[in-house]
Amino acid sequence: MTSKSAASAVLKPDICVIGGGSGGLTVAAAAASFGVSVVLIEKGKMGGDCLNYGCVPSKALIAAAKHAEAIREAPHFGVFAGEPEIDFARVNAHIHEVIGAIAPNDSVERFRALGVNVIQAEARFTDARTVVAGDQTIRARRFVLATGSKPRVPDISGLADVDYLTNETLFSLTTRPEHLIVIGGGPIGVEMAQAHRRLGCAVTILEMGTLLSKEDPELARIVTRRLEADGIAVLENIEILRASKGGDGSVSIAYRIDGEETSVTASHLLVAVGRAAQVDNLGLKEAGITFDQRGIKVGSGLKTSNSRVFAIGDAVAGGLQFTHVANYHAGLVLQQILFRVPAKENRSVIPRVTFTDPELAQIGLTEEEARKAGHTITIQRWPYAQNDRAEAERRTGGEIKIVAGKRGVILGVGIVGHGAGEMINLYALALSKKMTLNDLRGFIAPYPTMSEIGKRAAISYYAPMTRKPFVRKLLAFLRRFG
Repeated sequence: MTSKSAASAVLKPDICVIGGGSGGLTVAAAAASFGVSVVLIEKGKMGGDCLNYGCVPSKALIAAAKHAEAIREAPHFGVFAGEPEIDFARVNAHIHEVIGAIAPNDSVERFRALGVNVIQAEARFTDARTVVAGDQTIRARRFVLATGSKPRVPDISGLADVDYLTNETLFSLTTRPEHLIVIGGGPIGVEMAQAHRRLGCAVTILEMGTLLSKEDPELARIVTRRLEADGIAVLENIEILRASKGGDGSVSIAYRIDGEETSVTASHLLVAVGRAAQVDNLGLKEAGITFDQRGIKVGSGLKTSNSRVFAIGDAVAGGLQFTHVANYHAGLVLQQILFRVPAKENRSVIPRVTFTDPELAQIGLTEEEARKAGHTITIQRWPYAQNDRAEAERRTGGEIKIVAGKRGVILGVGIVGHGAGEMINLYALALSKKMTLNDLRGFIAPYPTMSEIGKRAAISYYAPMTRKPFVRKLLAFLRRFG
């Protein structure tokens, strides 16, 4: 066969994955490990947004900011080092060293070694069962769309005429911004605002609603107060009017707050108002796949209107845009394709974390969501300030808030405080196993750890029972004769 005819031959794998981000790579690697033939198509960088522009670089930047803040906090512990000196170019090098250390796990070479046929080109459906990528035609038994998302750019007058950053360009900065305006008070906006502030930038957040509006407002407010204590100017419930560029390269944002028009000028502007699904130029109409500006429409099993095609991760309309969700989706799809076992997405067991200081973590229903759903609930709380480990480490700001239903069934848990992102794992397990507060009361947490906070909250649920006459008599009897 000639090279030309080989290039034009139709590939007929069991699975064709479009998108080399977290979800797509999970599908490809797992399927290949079962000996299934896989074609993986990626037009950009392997690893997708998470590795190159999202989770990895942002957490590397946050880690640098934590070290700077630790130096400032050291005098509280009797350790003195002075104000930290920030080498922003070295911070940037650290970020890219971290990306470089992880990149081989997501590389073309590794996936080809696993037996995956990796095609580096743009993919497009030509009909309901055919995709063209470069000079290759693929007619797979099943397709998985894992195309991810891109930064959403708001319709602000003059924005197109100014230089602005998104998460795709922010991590290319090697010079520290003098003053950073952040439009958007969601997780990305607040994380990057606090990190840059702790690295020595002046920071202003502009938010049309309230910060972290999808989270429990009580817990979100604790984060907001810390941002303000860090010296960040937080402007909520504003109307952004226009953007303009100064002669010195600065950017100004005019906005209205409390009926008054004013403006703020800074050296840099970060737009962080959310993300939009990557669904352009995929030929979805030709494939018979229903979609809109929010993404691809899927059923509970993540199958699209084309029965041969699944969609996962950020590409899904109305989906949760987290790397761990893409990986979760990948498992559900593989269960159906490889084992013919039905699967259904269950969002109640998916945790989320905002990696500010303090961290804010949530699993299941918030108090407001539980009440709207008609549950009869009780709220159990315990503050970090009453935890010995938190006192020792001076991390007393925060609390756990457990939403419990009838008979103490756990409906949701929110934690704001140091280590919340690690602590939420226990409650993700609890919700997945339909545990009760009695189950939490019974587990033994080592002393002194912050995990005791959750157990103390669970125990407090049963405290009113000890005031009942029968129980008080029983306890008195046990104390006397037990």
